[in-house]
Amino acid sequence: MKVFTYDTTLRDGAQSETIFFSQKEKINIIRLLDSLGIDFIEIGNPFYDSYDKEFFDEVKNLGLLHSKIVAFGGTCHAGKRPEDDPVINFLSSFADHCTVFGKAWDLHVSDVLKTTLEENLRIIYDSIKFLKDNGRYVFFDAEHFFDGWRGNREYALKVLETARNAGADEIVLCDTNGGTFPKDIESAVRDVKEKISVKLGIHTHNDNGLAVANSLSAVEAGVESIQGTINGIGERCGNANLSTLIVNLQVKAGYTVLEDNKIRSLTGVASSIAKISNISVNDMPYISSAAFTHKAGTHADAVRKNPATFEHIDPYSIGNKRTILLSEISGKNTILPVIQRVDPTLNKNSEKVDHLVSLMRAKEAQGYHFETAQASLELMIIKELGLFQPHFVLDFYKVINEARAGEMGKSIAVAEVSVGNQKEMAATDGDGPVLAIGKVLRKALREFYPSVDKFQLINYEVQAMDNRSATGATVRVLIESTDGKDIWSTVGISIDIIHASQAALVDAIEYKLLKDENKVSSHF
Repeated sequence: MKVFTYDTTLRDGAQSETIFFSQKEKINIIRLLDSLGIDFIEIGNPFYDSYDKEFFDEVKNLGLLHSKIVAFGGTCHAGKRPEDDPVINFLSSFADHCTVFGKAWDLHVSDVLKTTLEENLRIIYDSIKFLKDNGRYVFFDAEHFFDGWRGNREYALKVLETARNAGADEIVLCDTNGGTFPKDIESAVRDVKEKISVKLGIHTHNDNGLAVANSLSAVEAGVESIQGTINGIGERCGNANLSTLIVNLQVKAGYTVLEDNKIRSLTGVASSIAKISNISVNDMPYISSAAFTHKAGTHADAVRKNPATFEHIDPYSIGNKRTILLSEISGKNTILPVIQRVDPTLNKNSEKVDHLVSLMRAKEAQGYHFETAQASLELMIIKELGLFQPHFVLDFYKVINEARAGEMGKSIAVAEVSVGNQKEMAATDGDGPVLAIGKVLRKALREFYPSVDKFQLINYEVQAMDNRSATGATVRVLIESTDGKDIWSTVGISIDIIHASQAALVDAIEYKLLKDENKVSSHF
């Protein structure tokens, strides 16, 4: 069975407390969703937000390959006609597809709209009929349907009948308060399907932590489309997480949601939208780096022998990857594959392997964190095996921070590097000392290694390793880097945060240059 996808990241998702999307970011999200093969992308109400009018004009000319754009708005007001309502008129002329929401809970009709139950039915019917007469494909969002179904089932069903009679192409059952349980979702959907013949969708919120489970129950009961947001962002506790829901339906339950070749891009799309949203997906099912990461020695060893022992799906089927963390609790068999990437002739009985395992554990005891900085680990192995030839030597660097009181300042960095018998000095500025050091190193090395221009920092993290020492504590700096193709992480430790950052940066650039020569792994 095909289940259609309807994304509301740009409306419901943007209502999240900490999220604001610029016009450019919205366009990027639409293109990402289109590349994933989402069927419908809701972009909000173009009438209400004057800032977005340029955005809506741009959307019309995007030339999407798969997705259909949907505009969103409410019914006409009580006592008014749809032809006199500016929102309805705008929807009737903007997009081929539109969503109109109306009240399905009698409590909202009496206490929010302050009108009669009959008038609510009238404005729903007239609004949908007006849009259908103007050639629109109409989704009707039955707002608060499940609360209405519990409180006044006869009226909630009458709302759906009215929408169907007006010509709605699809009726979406909304758990707007996010408080319903899966068994009640299933019961209500089956009740609706027995009484009303119409295409159904489901829209759930996550206030009770059950948005994905509720959507799954609705699909099992017969709805044909799912609504939600990528990574589950949204007002209050968020919406149904489409990233999780799509995999559960397609990979686990056997429904057709995305094309097979599209679902392999799910992790990349969800991660990209998370970065645009400035949120972490560290522990998110399926698409986070943690989802298929194994640390405990016995677990990691079992996964190496047969991934099915601790993985319920193949991570590569959805564009994720398996990670075996290397730590003080890892067995030799877990660390050995990393060593063999550098020297395939070594085995677990080699003295060199014993030495490298001991060295790694000693360095982790000092504060190095190879679990999340495996590029630094691979560099350490290369050096210990006598296989390392540095591409450059950082002879000298200096960072100066300048700022007026109360103002954001600039960091000025100067560096001298040696490449063979040649020396190069460079100077530049940046927003902060670490960024400035990264820029000046690229500038100094550009003449020798043009590919460093593709190198950039994408994440920077500082951790105090001894909080009791306060500002005198040793710090660990973790840096995540990319060249636009692969991502790798490096680590540096010192009592000086700049020195620790410089060490991690030098490792990151060396790793990039070794990667260009196919002398290290492409990614972890």
